[in-house]
Amino acid sequence: MAQEHPETTTPPTSADGAIDFNELMRKYDSESAFRIFSGWLAKLVMLVALAMSCFHFYTSGFGLLPAQHQGAVHLAFTLLLTIFLYPASKKSKKDGVPWYDVIVALLGVCASMYLVVNYMTLIERSGLPSTLDLVWGFILIIVMLEATRRISNPVLPCLAIVCLLYCYFGNMLGSHRGFSISRIVNHMYLGTEGVFGTPLEVSSTFVFMFILFGSVLEKTGVGKFIIDISLALAGWASGGPAKVTVVASGIMGTVSGSSVANVCTVGMFTIPLMKSVGYRPHFAAAVEAAASTGGQIMPPVMGAGAFIMAQFLGWPYIEVAKAAIIPALLYYTAVLIQVHFEAKRLGLSGIARENLPNVWHLLKSRGFLLLPLAAIIYLLVAGYTPLMAAFWGIIVSIPLSWLNKETRLTPKKLVEAFESGARSALGVACACACVGIIVGTGTLTGLALRIAGGIVDLSGDQLLPTLLLTMCASILLGTGLPTTANFIVTSTMAAPALKLLGVPDIAAYMFVFYFGIAADLTPPVALAAYAAAGIAGADPMKAGVTSVKLALAGFLVPFIYVYNPILLLVNATPLPMLQATVTSLIGVYLLSMATIGYYNGYLSWPMRIIAMGGALGLLIPGTITDLCGLAALVFIYFWQRFTAKPRQATTATNQEET
Repeated sequence: MAQEHPETTTPPTSADGAIDFNELMRKYDSESAFRIFSGWLAKLVMLVALAMSCFHFYTSGFGLLPAQHQGAVHLAFTLLLTIFLYPASKKSKKDGVPWYDVIVALLGVCASMYLVVNYMTLIERSGLPSTLDLVWGFILIIVMLEATRRISNPVLPCLAIVCLLYCYFGNMLGSHRGFSISRIVNHMYLGTEGVFGTPLEVSSTFVFMFILFGSVLEKTGVGKFIIDISLALAGWASGGPAKVTVVASGIMGTVSGSSVANVCTVGMFTIPLMKSVGYRPHFAAAVEAAASTGGQIMPPVMGAGAFIMAQFLGWPYIEVAKAAIIPALLYYTAVLIQVHFEAKRLGLSGIARENLPNVWHLLKSRGFLLLPLAAIIYLLVAGYTPLMAAFWGIIVSIPLSWLNKETRLTPKKLVEAFESGARSALGVACACACVGIIVGTGTLTGLALRIAGGIVDLSGDQLLPTLLLTMCASILLGTGLPTTANFIVTSTMAAPALKLLGVPDIAAYMFVFYFGIAADLTPPVALAAYAAAGIAGADPMKAGVTSVKLALAGFLVPFIYVYNPILLLVNATPLPMLQATVTSLIGVYLLSMATIGYYNGYLSWPMRIIAMGGALGLLIPGTITDLCGLAALVFIYFWQRFTAKPRQATTATNQEET
């Protein structure tokens, strides 16, 4: 066995030598570093989580409470579970809840429920809060910031605190007249543009139900089925396991909404499989990271950010999902082509067909597991709200699971799914409540418009520099914020700058959404790539750089649909849309050649530069640029056909070089 490099990540293993999934999640996903209880305390947490899921399930099907009530109950459950499950520090008690955490959790619950109990009284004295109102508001903000710090990291609560300080001290900066503590607390706690604003409203409705739907579906064994069906469809092809990874991780990512969780769930199986057929560890890790991260931009679910985007736009959710189809297609096409070229370059084969599951047998025995997803898509297209679609998706999943003994949702499994759903929603709920303060600061002080104006001034009223600045801001924020929080912050602070320059709203929001997600792949803090490297036993930085290369289409396509919004179905007519889609697909094909350095044989650096130029020509809208890009493809084809070395000769050279 080759000696391991010191910079290489060693995957955490259990006593039997297998990769320890839970330890891996704890290392790379802060939401997985929770306390593990036993006895009555475990039952108490389970009952609270079950009650939270039941509350949301019932209200989604039989009628929501008033928005502030719904958000307050949602936040009360969230604060109680978060403070109980997540220790204040690494030195805190791990197997129990200290007395001070009990007090903090109860204060958070009381401060949230105060709005529900005194709802009519608060309406009657709207704008004239009492001292007690302000005290409970102050307590809620403190507890919420602490809960967010525990479950994610200090970046988001620190950003919220900076915003609160800006509200109070802004007059010293000459930005605004300054606001009193009572005015700030009143706006953030009692208003509908602070903690209980749109982000928490979406978290307490659409987001929670889709997370719950994903948990229920996972308990039926849909994850294993997706991997098996992907193996049956693509495992036999050249470099088949990597193609399986792209397909399986893309499908799973639409439901999970978390890059790291998707990497750890699917990657435990796919990364060793890729290594077994000859892919290098860092490349296997990069494929998993790029495919899992892209799941958040893949319709129909697209992670929690898409629901908030629909709310901000005032659009039906299905319209946002339809707008995302072509960019997601370009992203995954690029990743698939690159793993294909890499397999051809290294001379890798697929898995023998006799060692693969039979596709028809899989569909007959477990194909019904995909029906809940199909039902959700149908309901969304038919005009139902995402809330009702998720509700009926769960309803449909339960009887369907009983068609096979292995997939059957027993009462025990259903309870586990509801508990898991509540736990999985805590991070998003805390982030949405915390980011409400940032949004509230923008509405109270006009900060968002000032930032937007500053970005436009800094870029000299030019669109391309504005896009570059916005991209950097989105990636930078994404390194410390969950995707949902990152999207809300950038859509509030940065996206308005694009709108000022005439970019359509959907293109502006999609732009910051894409680059917020890209932060999971971008070193030096590339959590999805690092988690995949942990499974692969690869150098994390090398895996991160390679994952950026594989996801390069995800970095270029947002610029393209800003200049050519037809890719987002904005003012789309059939012929121009067809031209834009086809030329973009050929463009990502050339882009894949340039990044991997292979077509029908090894591509020299001059040929790779020509391929990259052709890719950009095809991706940039315009008939002349499209013709230049096609000319580059034709030139490379005939150059290789008549002058390149035979593939057999170059394969040995490439393997020696790598």
